[in-house]
Amino acid sequence: MVPLGRTPLITPLYLLADSQLLFSRAESNSLPASLRANLPSGDPKAAYIGASNGDQPEFYDLFVAAMESIGIFNCRCVPTQPTREDSLFLEQADLVLLAGGDVERGWRAFERNGVKDLLLRKRYDGSTLVGVSAGAVQLGVGALTDAPRPEKLDLFAFVPLYIGAHEEEEEWWNLRALVNLDSRGIRGIGIPQGGGAIYRPDGTLEPIHRTLTEIVREGDQVRENLHFPLNPSAGN
Repeated sequence: MVPLGRTPLITPLYLLADSQLLFSRAESNSLPASLRANLPSGDPKAAYIGASNGDQPEFYDLFVAAMESIGIFNCRCVPTQPTREDSLFLEQADLVLLAGGDVERGWRAFERNGVKDLLLRKRYDGSTLVGVSAGAVQLGVGALTDAPRPEKLDLFAFVPLYIGAHEEEEEWWNLRALVNLDSRGIRGIGIPQGGGAIYRPDGTLEPIHRTLTEIVREGDQVRENLHFPLNPSAGN
């Protein structure tokens, strides 16, 4: 685990490069088991926010299948333009998943439709938040906007790190740029394909199934550290 020195929060945050770990075997040390253990007994509610991918229904279908595999059947897609019923369900949801897609597209939608303010409240009401790909990035400190002139986009910062997802083939170029441009010494964490991380209330980051790449700036140099999962086979 990576100590981050963060003030303890209420619930763990789940950061996934993709949806693979949501379908891992329901063993006591698997990601689904960890998610289910944080939820109330009975009939928990799970909300899916698909603004980052334009509310593509096939990705919501994957979410429903993943939730059903861990015994959660009360699910709802909260679209980019939510109704009052959608917003009410999100307010009451025990688990909220931020889907993958385009980071900036989703974030701008959150600013317009009130989801940003609602999630800022839900972070501290005991809800379990899961970010997949772009959703994981959005739970971190910031991201780069698209060309022709990339700029830093400030995000939720629930995790005090820059988050990169499945960009290992690009050698974490965006993550390196963010860390290099930051004057506060904020680190970056790259989560490779098939991997994930749990940011725990005590301020530690636990790699899940794959090795995380930490990007750190020291003076004029940017270097890498690797953080290995305690149980690499847990997500199989």
